Amino acid sequence: MAVAMVLIVFAVGTVGYWLFGLSPLDAIYMTVITITTVGYRELLGEELSDPEKWFTMAVIITGVSTVLYTFTLAVQVVVEGQLREFVGRRRMDRKIAEMRDHVIVCGWGRVGKAAAEDILRAGRSVVVIDMAGDRIADLPMPTIAGDATLDTTLRAAGIEHASALIAALQGDAENLFVTLSSKAINPNLFIVARARQEESVNKLSRAGADRVVNPQELGAARMASFVVQPNVAEFVDVVMHERSMDFRMQEVEIPEGSRLAGTSLRDANLRQQAGVLVLALRLDDGAFNTNPDPDTVLHAHHVIIAVGTDEALAHLVEVCS
Repeated sequence: MAVAMVLIVFAVGTVGYWLFGLSPLDAIYMTVITITTVGYRELLGEELSDPEKWFTMAVIITGVSTVLYTFTLAVQVVVEGQLREFVGRRRMDRKIAEMRDHVIVCGWGRVGKAAAEDILRAGRSVVVIDMAGDRIADLPMPTIAGDATLDTTLRAAGIEHASALIAALQGDAENLFVTLSSKAINPNLFIVARARQEESVNKLSRAGADRVVNPQELGAARMASFVVQPNVAEFVDVVMHERSMDFRMQEVEIPEGSRLAGTSLRDANLRQQAGVLVLALRLDDGAFNTNPDPDTVLHAHHVIIAVGTDEALAHLVEVCS
């Protein structure tokens, strides 16, 4: 903006002196010596007319002020290292603009950090939004320093092209605002919101959150499960979150046009074809069919929840495609 103001003053001054009768080169020369306060020699004659005097004074005032302002900003950019930050920010903005089906994590606290790390391990792209710019400055993923409740911040994170958003801010009110704003911008966005208070769960759901998580309740349930069923809890923990075992759990949606659509589980024979064990199916109405019958017919958009090795699960994705 500062450079643009200098260019505007330069253009206006050049055109003005040209209209007063100077040649284009003389008009440019007169403008330069005026806004730089050099004033070698006036080219408008010995005696300036009143309009010429008024115009020259206006060029001096506006030109000197804009040049000094621009020079001050340039020094500040160089001295404080803002040029490198600006270039990095522009590069990051371009990277975010090119991202598709990424996940936006709002809030870089303990919950947001843990969620982002798990999403990255799953091979998904993540953009982090947090008010504290210094806290997210050195992260290896794209970041936005700003208020996640503002539409401008969400748009800067590429919310129009995102597939999911995690609202993990400190307060339930902030997460509610993020949920409302996000759904208004991208109605197809899958939103997982954090709730501290029990009464906030229904509010967040009504605001558009597809899932509402209370970390305190989940933590308490997990602690209880380690007491009541320690082996089951540890097994699920290892399969879902650790890499110490050779197999893990994954969901695979049957797309339109898949050769599995219209066939039964018995005919698909996924255990032999892909080497996976089907634990459950999620049907069109969202209900789970656990330990499904072999004669269950598969349809497009059914979600297969299976367990197997990484290689077997990758083969399952190929078989379903």
